[in-house]
Amino acid sequence: MENEARTTEEIRDPDAATPEAAERGPSRLPLILTIASLLVWFGFQTWQLVLERGNLSLLKGNLEAPVQESQKVRAQLETLITKTSELASHGNANAKTVIEELERRGIPVRAFAQPSK
Repeated sequence: MENEARTTEEIRDPDAATPEAAERGPSRLPLILTIASLLVWFGFQTWQLVLERGNLSLLKGNLEAPVQESQKVRAQLETLITKTSELASHGNANAKTVIEELERRGIPVRAFAQPSK
């Protein structure tokens, strides 16, 4: 008799009467949104890093000429200090004064001077 006395709701939706239909599993929407937002975030970060790498490469290329020029000037200065140190070791008074002044100003003259032959 119980089966014969079904309500109109049970007739329209036969799954509504079962307890499994009322207890649906947890929604997967938060998980899907979290994964999607992480993918978007990682994509954005990757794009930004690619742009930054390009900018840094451009800056490095722009600094090549000044670095080479500074190395050239440093080599010239080292040669000048070495030659002045040689003159000072041979007794030139002006060269000795220059070497003393360079040492007083903190330029390591002895590091550039070659041992006497």
